[in-house]
Amino acid sequence: MEPVEINAGAWYLRALRADALMDDRPALADLGETDPGHVGRADADWLADARYTWAVCEPTTGELLAEIALRPDTAEISARARPGHDDAADAATAAVRRFAAALLEP
Repeated sequence: MEPVEINAGAWYLRALRADALMDDRPALADLGETDPGHVGRADADWLADARYTWAVCEPTTGELLAEIALRPDTAEISARARPGHDDAADAATAAVRRFAAALLEP
């Protein structure tokens, strides 16, 4: 599956990025994710339908506030937020839960 953007009220969810226009790696480092291959693996996981990962972003700047992931085989959702942004992660979790219910519905 290609990455899907999701509107989560005050935040939006998009695929992780590390390119000339947007680089999520510094914000991911705030989450403890220092592996430079993390964004590339997230892209590959989307295409393989192994794991769907989103950057939970502030809509005016696109800044990553949290990261959320869904394993489509188990419907397991995981989230981690930068300090002070648990509300963004909570809203994103609810939005991804709705996405998963629609996606995984028989």
